[in-house]
This record gives sequence, C-alpha cells and structure tokens, in this order.
Amino acid sequence: MAVRIIIVRYVPKEKAEELRPLLLQMRSLANAQSGYISGETLVNYDDPSEHLVISTWKTLDDWNRWLQDEQRLKLQNNVDIVTGSETRYSIYYNG
Repeated sequence: MAVRIIIVRYVPKEKAEELRPLLLQMRSLANAQSGYISGETLVNYDDPSEHLVISTWKTLDDWNRWLQDEQRLKLQNNVDIVTGSETRYSIYYNG
C-alpha cells in the first residue's frame, strides 16, 4: 500500500539559499531509492518560512528504509542545523 509522507520544515528567509543545495541533494538521493514514487515541495503562502514536502512511497517499509539511510540522516542533520529547528514527519495512507 502506498504511503504519503508529509514533511514540514521552517526555513528562515535568510537561510533559504544555504538550505537549497542540501534539499536538492536529498531529493536526488530519494529519487534513487527503491519504492520512491514522487515528491513535491510547497511553500505556505501566508507564512513563507513554512515548507511542506509531500513524498509518496510504494510501501511504509520503503519509506522506513529511506528514513534510516545513513546519507539521508547526515543530510537531515545538516538541514536541521541550518534551519535551527527539527523537521517533522507524518505518515498517511489512503484509508
């Protein structure tokens, strides 16, 4: 069963350019993962610091493998350092 992962990050305006290469690298690595279907990044119109990613995976196991991937963990740690806040994840499925 496919799952959608909602990822929320708060990106201070002055950090957006510094963050961009990290997120592009993470998206590139995700694209190469088994089970990855798609990803979309949205910015909140009323609060441009809020960035929402909708990531779709074939199975929850596929997502969990990616979540624990060593390269992803290193990148994610750097993302959280740059943003100064922890990235939040929520998992959804078509019930």
